[in-house]
This record gives sequence, structure tokens and C-alpha cells, in this order.
Amino acid sequence: MSVRPWRDIERRKCRQIMVGNVPVGGDAPITVQSMTNTLTSDAKATLNQIEEIAEAGGDIVRVSCPDEASTAAMKEICAQSPVPIVADIHFHYKRGIEAAEAGAACLRINPGNIGSEDRVKEVIRAAKNNGCSMRIGVNGGSLEKHLLEKYGEPCPEAMVESALDHARILQDNDFHEFKISVKASDLFLTVAAYQGLAEAIDCPLHLGVTEAGGARIGSIKSSVGLGALLWAGIGDTIRISLSADPVEEIKVGYDLLKSLGLRHRGVNIISCPSCARQGFEVIKTVEILEERLAHISTPMSLSIIGCVVNGPGEARETDIGFTGGGAESGMVYIAGVPDHKMSNDGMVEHIVELVEEKAAQIEAARNLNAAE
Repeated sequence: MSVRPWRDIERRKCRQIMVGNVPVGGDAPITVQSMTNTLTSDAKATLNQIEEIAEAGGDIVRVSCPDEASTAAMKEICAQSPVPIVADIHFHYKRGIEAAEAGAACLRINPGNIGSEDRVKEVIRAAKNNGCSMRIGVNGGSLEKHLLEKYGEPCPEAMVESALDHARILQDNDFHEFKISVKASDLFLTVAAYQGLAEAIDCPLHLGVTEAGGARIGSIKSSVGLGALLWAGIGDTIRISLSADPVEEIKVGYDLLKSLGLRHRGVNIISCPSCARQGFEVIKTVEILEERLAHISTPMSLSIIGCVVNGPGEARETDIGFTGGGAESGMVYIAGVPDHKMSNDGMVEHIVELVEEKAAQIEAARNLNAAE
């Protein structure tokens, strides 16, 4: 395939930190996160949801720690979790200390409500002693009082100042394993704050549009805001905040990264919206294939196009393709080349088999290369 420089995204250079065994920043892949919505004190329910998030591809999971019962459960949760756990800390600094001692890989603290600098220092000490990284999580809805008085309202300058003031406390205490987020529900405010922060500091940045809404509108808002930042090379880890199943956040996160060519996981289905020319029921077929192929984590592309107007061209660019034709059948493409015809009735099962075989081949080759 020819080199396409107009596709290249040059990521912002920053230092790398570790969240447990997962690198964030530097040249590491952009990680995808979500957050549990179970009662943390119910360790079993929380672990079940963490397992679901991890199975969907989540690299890191955040868990809220609002009380002592939650941090007491964190020891079991952190010990059994398949991915690193970030403890979400608000209002009471002692929860941060307890979470660090319980095995959290990272502590998320909000400078707007964590308390005095002395309390922050105690949390830093606990993070150092227990090998935790930290995230400074600035939120437009909970800025410090003095910054609201200074600027009159939440604005990019206030959010950046809050982040840098808190980063300075960490740095003054010789703590550098931290990342920063500057989230707001207003995507314009969010984007501007991240742009300012990206120029002001070299730590990794955690991207998100907070309180983005339900699955549909939240996905759109997040894709617009985060997409603009990622396209500009800004961002090292992302969380799509949705009033929906946390697994959906992971799916949308990967779809966003896929669309920008920044990370690939699973089958990328390229499909047409369908019209009167379609040789089969495109919409229903794609819905079924998305469900049937959800278990495939190996990156690959699949085109499902209803007719020959764009079908052959799209198939040339994908690993496997199916283009609708006449007489209740269509053409199957392998590696961009027409390979054989297939009836519409048997196409779904056939495509699933082809994708699973291709995934197995890719994984076998990858394992062989790793062994060598």
C-alpha cells in the first residue's frame, strides 16, 4: 500500500509514566479507560464489571472510593483485577492514603475538593510508599473558589492554572509519576483547556469530556472534542464518559481511535447505509456481524457493501469483503481481490468463518515472530 503522509498524526512528545504495568505517554499506545458504576463496597459486583470492561479491551479501570467501606474492599478488588485500578478520590484525603495501601495503581485527586496542600502532601507520601502514580483531575464544575473569583467563571485559563498549581505541589515534593486531565461538560471549554495545558507541561494527558450525556449524544460530543485533540496529537489515555454501560465507553473509545488510525482492536466493519440498489439487507447483516464478531480482538478490516457502485473499491482496501450483486448472491473478496461468489443466505456464517480463520492466522504469525 502506498505511503499516505496526509494520514499521519504526530503525537505530542511527553514523558511516560506507569499505571501499574501499563505505560501511559511517551511512545506507548493511547490507552482506553472506563469506570465502574457498582457499589465499590460490593467487591464481587465491582470485580464482575471490571472483568467485563477488561474483556471489551479496557486497559485501565477507575473505581470510586467515597467511603471507608469502599477502600476496605479495594484490597480484594486490586488483587484480583486483570487490569490496573485507579482509585477515584474526592473530598477526603484519607481515602487516597487507604486506596494506595490497598493496592491501587493510581490515585485520581481533584484539586478543587481534596483539601489543603498539607493533605495533598500526605497523599503524595502514600503514593510514593506504595508505588502509585497519580492523576490530577481538574473539572470545570468544581474549580477552586479563588480561581472562580479571579476569572469570574470556569474558563480554559482557570482550568490550566488549577492543573499547573497542583502539578507544582507534586513536583516540589519530588513526585513526577502523574498525568493530568482538564475536563468540562462544555466541549469547547474542554478542548481549549487541553490545548493550553499541552503547551505548558510535558506530563501525559488523560482526555475526556465529562458528563457528556447518554450513549448517542455523549458519543458524539466526545468524538468531536476528543477527536479534535487526538488529531492534533494531544492525548495519551482516554475515557468516553457516557450515561450507559461502561463497556459501551470502551467500544466507543476504540472506535474513535480506529477512525483516526491511532489504535486498532477487533474487526473494523466498513458498510454502506443501504439504498434501493442493495443486493441484500445491509443494515440487518451488519447488526448481526457486529454481534457475531464482537469476540475478535485481532485488528482487521471487513467491508460489507450492498452493490457494485462502491463495493469493489472498498473491498480492495479491506482484508475481507462482501459486495452485493444479483441473483441473490454476491462476491467475496480476500485481501482486496475477488475470490468467489456466495449466496446471500449463507453469507453471514461464511464471513464469520473467514474472519475467524484470518484472525487465527494473524495471531499464529504474531506468536511465531514473538518466539523468534
